This record gives sequence, C-alpha cells and structure tokens, in this order.
Amino acid sequence: MPPHELDPVTRLVAAAVGEPGSRTFVLQAASGLDQVTLLVEKEQVRVLAERVIAWLPELAADHPEDPGEVRDAEAADLALSEPLEPDFRVGQLALTYDQDRDRVVLVATELLAAEEDPVELPPEAREVRLWVTRPQLRVMARHGAQVVQQGRPPCPLCGNPLEPTGHICPAQNGHRPTVA
Repeated sequence: MPPHELDPVTRLVAAAVGEPGSRTFVLQAASGLDQVTLLVEKEQVRVLAERVIAWLPELAADHPEDPGEVRDAEAADLALSEPLEPDFRVGQLALTYDQDRDRVVLVATELLAAEEDPVELPPEAREVRLWVTRPQLRVMARHGAQVVQQGRPPCPLCGNPLEPTGHICPAQNGHRPTVA
C-alpha cells in the first residue's frame, strides 16, 4: 500500500481530547482540504516533542529558518478540526530532513495488532508522510509538550499519575494514601 502524503502540510497539531486521566491524544495534519487524524499515545507526543525541540536548533545552525515560515507557523491555529475520527493508531513515528526542499518529513506508521493465525499473511501497515516546515514542527512540538504537561500531576514519590480521589503509592508499599 503506497503511503498517503500531505505535501505541503498547511496545518499540524498535536493535541488531546477529554479530561486528564482519560484523554485521547491525536496528531492532526492538513493540506488544503485533505486531512489526517492519527491516534497517538501520550508518550509518543512527549518523546516527539522532546526530540524535535532538541534537534531543530542543530539544523538551524547550518540551515537558518525562513522568517516568513516562522511567522506563518507562529500564527497557526492549533485547534483540532472535525472530523476527529482517527485514520489509524500510530505504532511508529520517524523524522527525516530533506535538505534540497528544506522540509522535514514526519512519517507515521500504523500499529498492527498481533496476528492470531500465523498462517495468514499480516496486513500491510498504512503510512502517512507529512512534509512540514521546521517552524511548523517546532510549534507542534511546543504545543504538544504543553498538552502533555496539562495531565494529572505525578506522584513525587513514585512518578505515577495522581488521581483526584487519592493514590495508593507503590513507594509506600500501598499502606498510606498520599495527599494530593
């Protein structure tokens, strides 16, 4: 199955839907009227944001960013657009840089469920290639990191998320509930 390509991406956002503790994370991109909504894990958003924020300054040292692209990315709308029905759940995200076009290609590959019947050939994973500017990627990463931080606060002892109703902390052997 050939990859679905959005080139050029006109809108890119990482966001969450729902209340902390039961949020669904999505990566959404559009190119004109063509839009993809990809279901991602919170951890995928966190790692993607961290890596992008660390990588882009290295790239900018050799290849300065276009000021017009920076302005456009900073002014972009970061709200999710309907429909929110995901095209697929992402298993893997990869980034490459096309120096000739000065674009980053964000490749999202579908997570396939383990096959129960070993005789049957597994279906081919779907793939989406998003051709984005470096400023678009930076704005998406910054916003995605903020969305991740808006979740439940971590327990200072074990790092697990604190629930509003309390928390049985493994670091306390489950004997004393922590105070939120």
